[in-house]
Amino acid sequence: MSSSDSSSEAPPNDLKPLYFVAWLLCALFYLYQYAARSAPGVMQGQLTDAWGGNHIGAMISAYYVAYAVTALAAGLLLDRYGAVRTMPYAVALVGVGCLVFAQGSEIAGMIGFILQGIGAVFAFIGSSYVAARNLPARMYAMFTGLAQCLGMLGAAFGSKPVQMAIDPSGSIGMSWQHVWTLFAGMGFILAAATWTVMPREQGDGANHGDLSPSSLVRPFKVVLGNIQSWLAGAIGGLLFVPTTIGAMVWATSFLHVGEHVSMAQAASDASMVPIGWVIGCPLLGYVSDKIGRRKPVLVAGAVVMLAAGLAAVYLPEAALPRYLVPLALGIGSGAAMIPFTMIKEANPAEVKGTASGVMNFLVFLTTGVLSPFVSRLMTPSSDAPLSLHEFQEGFLPLIVGIGLAILLSFFIRETGTADHSTARQRATAPANKALRVP
Repeated sequence: MSSSDSSSEAPPNDLKPLYFVAWLLCALFYLYQYAARSAPGVMQGQLTDAWGGNHIGAMISAYYVAYAVTALAAGLLLDRYGAVRTMPYAVALVGVGCLVFAQGSEIAGMIGFILQGIGAVFAFIGSSYVAARNLPARMYAMFTGLAQCLGMLGAAFGSKPVQMAIDPSGSIGMSWQHVWTLFAGMGFILAAATWTVMPREQGDGANHGDLSPSSLVRPFKVVLGNIQSWLAGAIGGLLFVPTTIGAMVWATSFLHVGEHVSMAQAASDASMVPIGWVIGCPLLGYVSDKIGRRKPVLVAGAVVMLAAGLAAVYLPEAALPRYLVPLALGIGSGAAMIPFTMIKEANPAEVKGTASGVMNFLVFLTTGVLSPFVSRLMTPSSDAPLSLHEFQEGFLPLIVGIGLAILLSFFIRETGTADHSTARQRATAPANKALRVP
């Protein structure tokens, strides 16, 4: 059997240790890049002192532009060349970006962070690609959720430990440049391990044809010509923004200014959302794999999100037990990972990487469209701080978005394994009936 044929085979039924370790290394890459991505947030004081101004906003914007644009190319490269010829170099590129950042100048920081964004986009797409091709289909949604779980843990790792390391009054007293050097070393070690362990498959280059403009466009025509891809992207994007924009950007200000709770309590309450995400992503993925269906879990998680979002915005902060609402919002938001599974299951095997890249691009596009709109609603019209009613108006588009995602979920096609099994049984039933002896 040729390599092109074997690369298009269905995923194995059994979990093989080598493929699991390959997936785990990709998932650890996701954790690593999330830690590096989150680190500048706790270095703002040091970076401002070093560069003479606060340029974190422009740097982060450049990161996400590079991330979103590269997402389309990342999936295509994985489909064409396979994980072994892409993932180690992507990890190494993030390490190089960290090393450039460690040089200390403002321009080095900008260039280094952009390099990190270009390499980082391969992390989640690569882990999804390896899971879709090499791990049992019945466990795919669970592994997708576990990868996202590790990403959230990476965000925590990039915040508190880094803050402790660079704290001038702490026992470590490390410079921020040395932190980036350590991040670079971690990246190079992970790149070497990924190159050593990753199975030597060659991708689906033969199925994509010679390298030409038409062959590069063909996978995108397949994915973007499928209405299911657009539905998955819209649902995933609408379910992501309540946490990425609402909870992680505006929740602390809403609780402190709008609900008049202390800043410490507001930050503590808001931190429960990513903790719930860590729980909800693998949990909902496991349930979806267990029952062999995607849509019921997707809708149920989104309904929990909607109920928690309404309670968080419109009920007094003390109306329900503390932490219950943000934790429920985080757990329910694990449903946002289900469309990442569905878009790959709804497209041919040879374009799974491209499908994952398109999904990432559509999610970031949704975030990019809604983020400035919500930010504008959250901008005070006068010198006075926002009132509770103004905060509620600002959050309303995010809540409406959850409702729209639930509505779209009834139109997207079920892609779970149970649905496929039922279809196969229906297809074989007439043949079995014909073989019966009267």
